[in-house]
Amino acid sequence: MLGEKRQSEIKILKEIAEILNEGTEIDSLLKEVLQKLLHITGLETGWVFLIDSQGAFRLAAEEKLPPALAADNCKPMCNGDCWCIDRYNDGRLNKASNIIECKRIEDAIAEQRMDTNGLTHHASVPLRAGKEKFGILNIGSPDKTHFSQEELALLESVAFQIGTAIKRIKLTQLEQETALAAERNRLARDLHDSVNQLLFSLSLTARGGAEMTDNPEIKETFSYMQDLAQEALSEMRALIWQLKPRGLENGIVCAMQSYSQMLGLKLNSKVKGVICLPGKVEETLWRIGQEALANCKKHSGGSTADLALTVDGKTVSMVISDCGRGFHYRENDIPSLGLKSMKKRTEALNGLFKLKTEPNKGTNIEIIIPLEKGGK
Repeated sequence: MLGEKRQSEIKILKEIAEILNEGTEIDSLLKEVLQKLLHITGLETGWVFLIDSQGAFRLAAEEKLPPALAADNCKPMCNGDCWCIDRYNDGRLNKASNIIECKRIEDAIAEQRMDTNGLTHHASVPLRAGKEKFGILNIGSPDKTHFSQEELALLESVAFQIGTAIKRIKLTQLEQETALAAERNRLARDLHDSVNQLLFSLSLTARGGAEMTDNPEIKETFSYMQDLAQEALSEMRALIWQLKPRGLENGIVCAMQSYSQMLGLKLNSKVKGVICLPGKVEETLWRIGQEALANCKKHSGGSTADLALTVDGKTVSMVISDCGRGFHYRENDIPSLGLKSMKKRTEALNGLFKLKTEPNKGTNIEIIIPLEKGGK
């Protein structure tokens, strides 16, 4: 028979595995697992940092942080560096670490910021799946300055489970994106082969009808039908471009120039740095650029736009601007779905979206995306 303690550990791992197997959204999953882990083990405080390949971190989940760390929406946990992240980034933290003194707690004590609830140390465990690392699980309790080897082994087992779940979710998301791209391509082909050709035939028929009649009213009706068909054909071609980004094999600048010509815009482009981008970054900039140029055509009232693309080794920035009508805009109050989509696409790659506009003073959209080494 297994000992009572061993049975308890198996129960913990089983309950956490069930949560991880069902989860599809990383942050909410981490929060739920953290709550379960603390409840079952009797430990009090925990938090998870997710860390990208460049060493940038974010607080993805936390539970029962002391006031000194939870203040201002956990601001002390989201800024500055600390010893556990430093050790993770330089490769020293590669297994469960018994006790790490918390620099953030020490800073709070030194600055006399609120109550630390007796928390001074924490155990740190890297989250990983095979050789791929995702971040750190930190666990602590008031006045606890030592974790036994059994406790560390349990935390490491949970961390492995979390890392595997994160890997699974990322692979699932990649599969979904691949399937979505395939569906976009299929839809683009169908639109091109059916609706696009029907609109072209309608345009030719309307033009033929206008040429065959001498009745001014009928001629005007056929001409109107032809104009509508041409406008719809132009919109359809733009939609097909958005669904299937042809032209990216020659680079994003070439693709943006071709798309602008199709819209009837003159695009002044300026490039700085060597433009050799990871595929995901290039596609994101392409989608954002399409939306921005389409908005320029529809709303600016002008026929010219400017594109500036800069790569400095660590980031890529794209600025699309016009000198058109502009609009009223307040920060954090994005007025259209198109602009919200641009912001969402940017932030999905940990990028920064900036919008500057005023009535009659044009619109300036700036996208800044970090470049991960070896990004795909």
